[in-house]
Amino acid sequence: MKDAILTARELCKSFAHGGSQVHILSHIGLEIYKGDLTVIMGASGSGKSTLLYALSGMDRATSGEVIFEGQDLVKMSEKQLAALRHTGFGFVFQQMHLVSNLTLFENVAVAGYLNKDKSAAEVKERASQLLEQMSISHIASNLPSQVSGGEQQRCAIARAVVNSPRLLFADEPTGALNRRNTTDVLDLLTALNKEGQSILMVTHDLRAALRADRILYLEDGSIIGELTLPPYDPAEEKSRETQVNAWLSSMHW
Repeated sequence: MKDAILTARELCKSFAHGGSQVHILSHIGLEIYKGDLTVIMGASGSGKSTLLYALSGMDRATSGEVIFEGQDLVKMSEKQLAALRHTGFGFVFQQMHLVSNLTLFENVAVAGYLNKDKSAAEVKERASQLLEQMSISHIASNLPSQVSGGEQQRCAIARAVVNSPRLLFADEPTGALNRRNTTDVLDLLTALNKEGQSILMVTHDLRAALRADRILYLEDGSIIGELTLPPYDPAEEKSRETQVNAWLSSMHW
């Protein structure tokens, strides 16, 4: 039995429009398990990113609960949520959001300085190790504008995990990348997951979904399907792709 690192109960998100309520998320219940790479899929407009933002505290749910380490994010103050996002959670987005006038090393290190439990020397060492792991240490002194999109995304991943988050959120992390860079980024995320990093990823990319331990399918703000997969093995990717494609077809993807 796997341990849940995050649990949502009766999670709803809506907003007022034209005198009526538009429901984006409808009474969602789910568990994200420790050590898993969990993927959320669904058609455009199904509420995937909204769900990720609600689960991570970047956006408040209208009602329901999001329990992380015994605390309900829906009831936390903005100050508490900010502290959690700095150390408990990590974030990777389709757009890298790197600081343009900082080097790749500085982009990673500055996020580490938010963790008051680490000295500057420890942060610098951690940042250097991650840039090496991401195979971009040789361009650590470059500005984001001086490197490729794939290299920027690797830097963004290093920044997201510099504080050793208990849960990494990824919103379409390969959406702006070409095929080769997509494979490189997915390999890095898979390697982090095999090291024990819990990851929750929203994607429309089948290649990304193949890396999952578990896929949740969202339709009209509700989870309508779930697929559990064995650990990812590149040698079995073709049969895995056939299985995932068949399941997605049954979800009318």
